[in-house]
Amino acid sequence: MNTLRYELVFSDGAGSARDVVTVERTLSKGPGGHPVYSDPTGIIRAEISDRGEVRVLASGGHQEIAQGVMARPLPDADADAADADPEGAPGSRP
Repeated sequence: MNTLRYELVFSDGAGSARDVVTVERTLSKGPGGHPVYSDPTGIIRAEISDRGEVRVLASGGHQEIAQGVMARPLPDADADAADADPEGAPGSRP
């Protein structure tokens, strides 16, 4: 399954969620060969494996790499629209 979007959950040392950021798949691959996902600003970049392992990538100098980040897959917007209105799916009308 090729997930197009994830929520990255950044937590503190105690495991409490601090921030949640939505990232989308880019055309890039990370150092581990897995897809790279980015937020709209390009500041948050992460390589996410097919097992949900997250490697946050530095996008600029002097950036601290976050530890303990969890990835939650999000449903694809196109799939949601087709499920909500099957007649609106491409090719479903004569």
